[in-house]
Amino acid sequence: MDRQIEYVLRTMEERDVRFVRLWFTDVLGFLKSVAISPAEMEGAFSEGIGFDGSAIEGFARVYESDMVAHPDPATFQTLPWRNQTKPTARMFCDIRLPDGSPSYADPRYVLKRALDKAASKGFTFYTHPEIEFYLFHPITPGQPPKPLDDGGYFDHTTLGQGTDFRRETILMLEQMGISVEFSHHEGGPGQHEIDLRYADALTTADNIMTFRVVVREVAAASGIHASFMPKPLADAPGSGMHTHMSLFEGDTNVFFDASDDYRLSAVARHFVAGLLEHAAEISAVTNQWVNSYVRLAAGGEAPSYISWGKNNRSALIRVPSYKPNKGSSARVELRSVDSAANPYLAFAVILNAGLDGIERNLVLPPGSEDDVWSLTNRERQTLGIAPLPSNLDEAITVMERSELVAETLGEHVFDYFLKNKRAEFAEYRRQVTPLELAQLLPVL
Repeated sequence: MDRQIEYVLRTMEERDVRFVRLWFTDVLGFLKSVAISPAEMEGAFSEGIGFDGSAIEGFARVYESDMVAHPDPATFQTLPWRNQTKPTARMFCDIRLPDGSPSYADPRYVLKRALDKAASKGFTFYTHPEIEFYLFHPITPGQPPKPLDDGGYFDHTTLGQGTDFRRETILMLEQMGISVEFSHHEGGPGQHEIDLRYADALTTADNIMTFRVVVREVAAASGIHASFMPKPLADAPGSGMHTHMSLFEGDTNVFFDASDDYRLSAVARHFVAGLLEHAAEISAVTNQWVNSYVRLAAGGEAPSYISWGKNNRSALIRVPSYKPNKGSSARVELRSVDSAANPYLAFAVILNAGLDGIERNLVLPPGSEDDVWSLTNRERQTLGIAPLPSNLDEAITVMERSELVAETLGEHVFDYFLKNKRAEFAEYRRQVTPLELAQLLPVL
């Protein structure tokens, strides 16, 4: 028996685990779960758990509905919020067809394909996300959300019922083997940020999905509403997921070059050039909601233009300051990704965009240290700084023509994603907004 499987079965018995939740995501990134008893685990490891794929967003059509969830024993963890009485554990699953072949509709498999491509070139892709979110008082339908506090960036606040929120969240994450680097109050009222430590991209994506569950569980236990909506408040910053990334060959960070002014190697420069080249066409994946583009239009910490620079927080890609004698910390930061993205699909298109830059030896254009927002359109054109898509419709149109995104997602996910996003934007276009009523109804 596989050692990891043996460990899981032994641990379940020792801890008297009563239920195991098998987790996976649909194409849009929503978590799905099925609970089984410990007695079913050996069968789940050997044969998987069958389910109706046609009932899951983007998984299958009715006439090809049978799918099988195979738990990944490496992701076994007990759930801290369910351990008071009868312990419950969870594992992420890989989704396969009845014949044992991988399901091309499984977002986890989409990322695994991209990671395999990187591995074939000798690279391991590491990521470190800074995850922002809002805490609100309980939501009243039809009423605007009320932030839990009036704090600002790095403020030490008294949050009443949410005073220990970040502390409780971090303790739960660490109990589940997820290391946290920083946490602090963000710029908006009721807005917070928790940064996860560097890990390989698949582990990070699993950790992000777990993170969202933990945040919502801690919030619900405190009578708080937690939201990862990209832009829930019109007059406050949106919630992004700035993602730091680097490629390693074994224990060596191949992004580092001590002789370069930016401490970036040729590989890193080609990678960043690839991200810039494909930035517009991957936006529908890294920023997949109508509301995502309200955040990107707001300025400040959210980029709207395709540029890069050293410590330039208005740029799409930032090169953080080099830490002396720590070449392993060399990295670049992509600032467009929002907290509501499907991390499996987002990391897959980001990685393949960078790898394309390496494969084609794309030349990195000059960096910009100016506030890109303060430049005129003519100045941006002179510098060759193009805009990101301004709404989901533009992002879909660009993505539709992208060979890179189509190849990365696979035909099934690519077609479903486009279809779903077109429907979302069509529904959005039919809405009459409060702004239109306030400005136009009195005068027209």
